Amino acid sequence: EVQLVESGGGMVQPGGSLRLSCAASGFNFGAVDMSWVRQAPGKGPEWVSGIDISGGATYYAESVKGRFSISRDNTKKTLYLQMNNLKFEDTALYYCARGARRSIPQRAYWGQGTQVTVSS
Repeated sequence: EVQLVESGGGMVQPGGSLRLSCAASGFNFGAVDMSWVRQAPGKGPEWVSGIDISGGATYYAESVKGRFSISRDNTKKTLYLQMNNLKFEDTALYYCARGARRSIPQRAYWGQGTQVTVSS
């Protein structure tokens, strides 16, 4: 069974940091491009960041460039998203997703999500 399990979300003040993790199982993680996607209340999904199979190529939405950093550990089958200088507008449910690096993968390829709330 394919599983993507996100963790690391929480509530943080503006300017704070969080590190999200996504544990993968049930497929060949090291052979699949991965992305982070987020969805704020009342809005459609937004592609945030993507990474190629080796981790050597990374991509970011303009809204997070310079603040977020994506990485992966293929030996641990884990995807990460380091989020720094968080802003109110980063509040959303964050999903890891498999199968694309610069676009939103099909909904069936997402995890269950982890909530990030930026609030003072």
